[in-house]
Amino acid sequence: MKNILQRLIQAFGPSGREEEIRSVLREELAGSGLELKTDVLGNLIATKAGRGGRLMIAAHMDEIGLLVTHIDDKGFLRFTPIGGQDPKNLLGSRVIFANGIMGTIGGEKIKDAKEFKLEKLYIDIGATAAAEAKELVAIGSMAVFVPHFTCQGNRIIGKSLDNRAGCALLLAVIRDLPPVDYQIDFVFSVQEEVGLRGARTAAYHLEPHLALAVDVTRTGDTPESGPMAVELGGGPAIKVKDTSLISHPRVRGLLEKAAKERDIPFQLEVLLRGGTDAGSIHLSRAGVPSGVISIPTRYVHSPAEMIDYRDLTRAATLLSAFMQQDQLFMAP
Repeated sequence: MKNILQRLIQAFGPSGREEEIRSVLREELAGSGLELKTDVLGNLIATKAGRGGRLMIAAHMDEIGLLVTHIDDKGFLRFTPIGGQDPKNLLGSRVIFANGIMGTIGGEKIKDAKEFKLEKLYIDIGATAAAEAKELVAIGSMAVFVPHFTCQGNRIIGKSLDNRAGCALLLAVIRDLPPVDYQIDFVFSVQEEVGLRGARTAAYHLEPHLALAVDVTRTGDTPESGPMAVELGGGPAIKVKDTSLISHPRVRGLLEKAAKERDIPFQLEVLLRGGTDAGSIHLSRAGVPSGVISIPTRYVHSPAEMIDYRDLTRAATLLSAFMQQDQLFMAP
């Protein structure tokens, strides 16, 4: 999965502008034997036909970004965030626009740390005047962190591991798809970072009987981090709750059962802030029993997120084992 993940990280794809990452995913899915389609909102759906039950597995392909709102007389760009952004992660970061123009994020001088807010930051693309800047970017142009990918032992560092790691996991499972007779819809969703939007419309159309989201989660294993029982290298996390979802007890139980039967190390996740595509999927139509497999990740929504490769591979094994359980679509 490392080579696939590295390729996915290089692709441009902030929320609402997922064309490039969707094209890369289509190329990776070529020859999979699955039916591929893109819906009106931009979700890429790969379907394995089957009879009886319908399982939806979602991993969002969009990433956080910045959107230009103003260009001043000297060519500096003001911006608004696309998805959750912490000013502390932005100052001094390098960003890139879809057309390849790069910039550095600078900040105004402040006297009080309480004044350090997004409104005090700007993007410097090296322009000397507004007219020069406008030849390079426009109001509404989007930028993301400059891509990079580093492997150090089992640790992988890069931008947009949220959630290109989840996308790579789905591709790996698809390439070694277990023999099941029900229908599976793998959804690479759009606009998760701005409100779980793509998964909502996809679930409404697909009408799954059961659903899983595959996404990253925060950890509690760094110095003076908030208390959280998730750490890098401890195995994939099975979600109990976040702000968008209380995992369906049957789905959570089946995930735990699959992990125990295959001796897959796992962790239980209670995320106090944040959500996943499962938050919108489980509310679709009359409701969908839903759960989440989470990949522990440090420094989420920063230019240098970090995962443990063993957690990623074990998460793929867990997903495959979950899919092969006989009682998947049995009544509660």
